[in-house]
Amino acid sequence: MNENLPPCPECSGVYTYEMGALLVCPECGHEWPAAGEAAAAEGDTGGAQVIKDAVGNVLSDGDTVTVVKTLKVKGSPTGIKAGTKVRNIRLVNGVDGHDIDCKVDGFGPMQLKSSVVKKV
Repeated sequence: MNENLPPCPECSGVYTYEMGALLVCPECGHEWPAAGEAAAAEGDTGGAQVIKDAVGNVLSDGDTVTVVKTLKVKGSPTGIKAGTKVRNIRLVNGVDGHDIDCKVDGFGPMQLKSSVVKKV
């Protein structure tokens, strides 16, 4: 048994094991490619990071998204309400998980997390 296997990306279980070319978590049943295959699969996409919204749709530059939950904004008494449309997003490698750069009407330029938006 190899002690250097990574924990499960779904449930963070530490009892992962190898089954052929896959790593398997016995706690939740999640299967994913081993590190070698993950790097090869990333090479197939040109090394670009794939960013997905809250429901799993792949986002790209220029998309229009909708905010799925009300967000607090520092310096604003109201915040961004759920259902607010944000047009012409730009994907970036932001700080602390903020991977969308955009302008929100009434708030100005800011960065959002892809986990709080849904592609329109």
